Amino acid sequence: MGSASCLAAAVTDAPPYLQPFVLDVPRVHPARQANHDIYRPATTRDGAARPVVIFVHGGPVPADLRPTPRDWPVFVGYASAVTQQGMIAVMVDHRLHETAAYPAAAADVRVAVEHARALDGVDAQRVALWFFSGGGLLVADWLVNPPSWLRCVALTYPVLAPLPGWEVPSGFQPIQVLAGVGDLPLLLTRVGREQAEIAGTVAAFIAAAASQGASLEVIDVAGGQHGFDTLDHDDDSRRAVRQALSWMTGALQRREIPSG
Repeated sequence: MGSASCLAAAVTDAPPYLQPFVLDVPRVHPARQANHDIYRPATTRDGAARPVVIFVHGGPVPADLRPTPRDWPVFVGYASAVTQQGMIAVMVDHRLHETAAYPAAAADVRVAVEHARALDGVDAQRVALWFFSGGGLLVADWLVNPPSWLRCVALTYPVLAPLPGWEVPSGFQPIQVLAGVGDLPLLLTRVGREQAEIAGTVAAFIAAAASQGASLEVIDVAGGQHGFDTLDHDDDSRRAVRQALSWMTGALQRREIPSG
């Protein structure tokens, strides 16, 4: 499963989404099933079932864009890094090709979660969801009475309310549903050079989480831009990604089911 090749490299002239991942991690080659890629650790550990992290990319992404997000260095990098922590990762190519397609993308994520929980070797009681960029609106589904097996949610440079001009169907307003989140651990990675419209949604989410008493931790990347984990190859970016991975590992390695 593992490979001697690593994912960190010099920044290239490629488009932003094809820039190399900021961490130097051994690349894991996934098993591909339909629109899911499944990343497993290279070694087994006493046969114990493992937690699973499901990655949800952003968008909208044009339907004809190649490669699709499952093959972007950032998601190959995060998923490979997760396996280094002894966990399983699932990356799903969902159908967020236009802002009107959030319902289709949400359905793809739900199928991905069901698929991930049923995988051989997965502990179905220890599941995490990790949302990026425009995929942040998809978290709304999971903040309303989250299931006990959903142990944590991470959000990296997310969009947390529809942006001006976005025609988004109702039901994709994470800020409006925070009252139902309970004590689900949440992590938000915020970049200092975010676009003003997106930064406003992040600030509103953080304020709403505080008012609701939600369990939210924020990682700040003061000099980072949207997509810092491929665009800003510096120590602060690497620190933030490692911190997020450590938080995720800690939340998922706990075996007890939180109360509530």
